[in-house]
Amino acid sequence: MRVYVRHPSEFPVELRAGEGEDARRERLRDLSEGGLCCRSSVAFEPGEHVRIRIPVGRAGFEADGRVAWCRAYDHGFRVGIEFMGDDDAFKARMVEQVCQIERYHRQQRAEGREVSEEEAAIEWIGKYAARFPRSLG
Repeated sequence: MRVYVRHPSEFPVELRAGEGEDARRERLRDLSEGGLCCRSSVAFEPGEHVRIRIPVGRAGFEADGRVAWCRAYDHGFRVGIEFMGDDDAFKARMVEQVCQIERYHRQQRAEGREVSEEEAAIEWIGKYAARFPRSLG
């Protein structure tokens, strides 16, 4: 039974499985307070600890996670990762807002509007922040 609401995303995510390992650049599928799901070109072992980095916004998002599951999917894998830190749920909510703002910024530019990231953020907050859930779950 799902405990958290998933929010679709298409942003890059970096996974580092061990100390000294290179980060693998993958694509985020969805994000929730409890963790995330991403596509991966390699399999991960359930229980494996990973360092997660989502390079979005000025500071980005970093958290420790544990692989909950890994399934073969469409010439690769989908990996479910649980957040391990106490404040990661709050950070995940902030990342989701930044993702929404960046998506809005790209939409505006695709429609021919030249707006800065800051202008897009101000517009998105004015239009959508009140409807954005206080908690993702």
